[in-house]
Amino acid sequence: MALQLEIRPLQRGDDRGRFTCGQEDLDRFFRHYAGQNQFNLHLAVTYVAILEGFLAGFATVSVSGLERSRVPQPSLRRRLPAYPLPILRLARLGVDTRAQGRGVGTALLRHVLHLACQQSDSLGCVGVVTDAKPEATIFYEAFGFVPLEGVSEGTLHGDPTPMFLPIRTILRALDSR
Repeated sequence: MALQLEIRPLQRGDDRGRFTCGQEDLDRFFRHYAGQNQFNLHLAVTYVAILEGFLAGFATVSVSGLERSRVPQPSLRRRLPAYPLPILRLARLGVDTRAQGRGVGTALLRHVLHLACQQSDSLGCVGVVTDAKPEATIFYEAFGFVPLEGVSEGTLHGDPTPMFLPIRTILRALDSR
């Protein structure tokens, strides 16, 4: 049976108080700052996944830039201009413990990848960047994300790993469906 999931932008009236993904920093962000960042400061947009009537997950995205020297693929890096490149940043992604293991995170990430394609067509976008927590790097690698160049040596255990997925990879994957 297919997952019956609705993904839409966060609304002011959404009850975020009972959301818990098991990571206190993500829970705190979603409960206290996602709405402020979206509705008051206009820094980012949070998309929510609704499953069986509850907020099962969220993904927060913003437009950002990436220096050409950080692009991991040398062939792509050579073709790009030397000024900051437009990207879509996946700033946060969390899935409520009641929905983990049901494909909600994958559905949210795919939604973000579609947003990157739209951004590519309307504003420009060379890819998606996320700061993957150590326990999430395997999840992102399965979609083709690779660590960004220029990550300093000796980062602390548990620090996020900046990862990049080129728009060409996203477009090829979506075209093959």
